[in-house]
Amino acid sequence: MEKFLLASTALVASTTFAFAEVNVSGTAEMGVFGASSDIFADEDENDGDLQFHTDVDVIFTMAGETDAGLAFGAEVDLDDVININRDDEGDDDGVIFPATGDDSDDGGIVIFVDGAYGRLTMGDTDGGFDWALEEAIIGGSLRDDHEHAGYNGNAGLDGTYDGQIARYEYAFGDFGVAASAELDDDDDGDGDDPILGLGARYNGEFAGVTFGAGLGYQTGADVADDGESADGSIVGASLSAKMDNGIQGIINYSHYDDDLGGDYDHLGLAIGYEWDAFLIAANYGTFDYDDGEDEDGYGVVVNYDLGGGAQLQAGYGHSDDGDDDFSTYSFGIAMAF
Repeated sequence: MEKFLLASTALVASTTFAFAEVNVSGTAEMGVFGASSDIFADEDENDGDLQFHTDVDVIFTMAGETDAGLAFGAEVDLDDVININRDDEGDDDGVIFPATGDDSDDGGIVIFVDGAYGRLTMGDTDGGFDWALEEAIIGGSLRDDHEHAGYNGNAGLDGTYDGQIARYEYAFGDFGVAASAELDDDDDGDGDDPILGLGARYNGEFAGVTFGAGLGYQTGADVADDGESADGSIVGASLSAKMDNGIQGIINYSHYDDDLGGDYDHLGLAIGYEWDAFLIAANYGTFDYDDGEDEDGYGVVVNYDLGGGAQLQAGYGHSDDGDDDFSTYSFGIAMAF
């Protein structure tokens, strides 16, 4: 199946669309992981003992250009596509691309057109808020074990509906701006407000320091776990800097509020040091909720670059969400192809 797909794709690219490019890349991981037993206390799973970990992902990237110079392309993340198309029990019944019956929910697929007047991206992509801000985390670990209860991935209100986002962005020099929208895809006829986002970012270099700044805002109808909908908004900013001596740091702040009283402030900090093939980094994050149910945590990673796309990764994360106090850890090798 896979060999036929690649062969037929290459044939089409080399005949009908001679100007197009189709590339295949991927990642693989193998190692071990574990967690404190508290994280499994209320679940019918293992007690956090050391376990083996393996993971493989394949990404198809396609790009082309029109006669008038308009660039276009698409990216398919096979891992996300398989997960989005599985049934509630996570069973794909041995079928790689089962039909979902919902063309609006193409998880793992991103399509774009890019020209003189900016770039339009649609699909499983970031809204304006996430696009603009840099996450307060450095380095990598298997299963992202250096993430924790206080970590914020800057999603903002992305994913409130089906996760299908349209984002327009325009760059002029080192500056860039973006606007995005995610529409209500429910068939209940209520027509909740769309999620609208705005973002701006700047990246530059001065006196041996590479730095970046981002500012983002997002608003719309936020859907709570119980299905209740309310108007919500989030605003945030991030700053980052990396010196020639290998020291780097990131700070990230955001404030969220809605009509249901789920207001919070988030602060994230990360610092890292890279020398030769080594990288050591730590991060901290905290959610300060108005109701007093605060969450925080910290993470640590050590990476060693083996060359050729392979990297040894060790990661540890500790979380405190008020009711539970637990940790996760992993060690192994990550490969990029």
